[in-house]
Amino acid sequence: MVERNDAGVGVHLRRTQENDAEIDALADVLGGRAGLEDLLSDLKFQARKSLAGRLMGRAVNRAITWDAHDRRDPVWWPQGITSSADASETGEVHGRRLLVTTWYSKPVDGVARGSRLTFLDLDTLRYRHVLLVVPELDDQGRLRLGGLRIHAGGIVWAGPYLHIAATARGFVTCRVEDLMRVPGDNERPDQIGIVDGRVASFGHHYILPVRLTHKAYADDGVTKLRYSFLSLDRRSDPPGLLAGEYGRGAQTTRIAHFDLDPDTWLPATDEDGWSRPLLEDRGLARMQGAVVARGRHHITVSNGPTTPGSVFTGSPGALRRRRWAVPVGPEDLTYWPSEDALWTVTEYPRLRYVARMSRSWFD
Repeated sequence: MVERNDAGVGVHLRRTQENDAEIDALADVLGGRAGLEDLLSDLKFQARKSLAGRLMGRAVNRAITWDAHDRRDPVWWPQGITSSADASETGEVHGRRLLVTTWYSKPVDGVARGSRLTFLDLDTLRYRHVLLVVPELDDQGRLRLGGLRIHAGGIVWAGPYLHIAATARGFVTCRVEDLMRVPGDNERPDQIGIVDGRVASFGHHYILPVRLTHKAYADDGVTKLRYSFLSLDRRSDPPGLLAGEYGRGAQTTRIAHFDLDPDTWLPATDEDGWSRPLLEDRGLARMQGAVVARGRHHITVSNGPTTPGSVFTGSPGALRRRRWAVPVGPEDLTYWPSEDALWTVTEYPRLRYVARMSRSWFD
């Protein structure tokens, strides 16, 4: 049970209409949807196991790193993490144990490539990147395509949807089965859009369109919630959505629980169409990710580009710090219940890991 705090009054979300026509038009250009099963049969890149070292973190018992290019890439930076354990009680989707991470891009030569996802098979360590895109129809019904330019600091795989944090905007939602394959896009790695009747997607062979947005609002005198990270909140039945704020100095550092509609896996709304959270106004500075597991909060906190991160555990207002627990540059956090394990992802070039921790280490 999550109890309401008065600080939650005035913070809310409103859902946009779904982009059905735009997504269908994009699918028509590409010859239909590929879906997740096709993507999983076409994982291209090879991650590898990584040995624990001084900067890996005391709590880490398994670490994975990307291929040589993705480890060093100055353009794309990992941020959010979720898993097939969020999407399925068995922990598997299409017979695979999967992690899904988000990346945001830094502009290069004035070109901003937006945000992307990576689907990683935990057994084979094969993975594939997927560009997040926004299809639009102009006044004449012509299809346009752009990249989704958000920080993508957190992600949750809930039912058929991926909910992706968009900071001050709220969060965006994609439907997994809207995945589409873009043939031959390596020919135009620096372009996006509909070019000569063909789709260009910054060299990505798979794209996933945004289906709808949950826009952040607040009443007068109340600071809008910043959606810096997300996780599945299993304190309620059905589970809810946990959202939190990265903040420094005088910035707010709140953690919010939104109920999810058990029929749709979208945030529940009141009779006026608003989604209103239960808010905990006792967060920490520099929070990067948070989950509630076995009745306790677990929160990653970053300590700069040279010092391993910390994990705080306990209840808001009574959290215990475990220093040097996670690698340098920890970001979002997700929980795998059947294994009682926490996973995080780190962002800095040459120090990029997907790291697993036994939750019991923090007891």
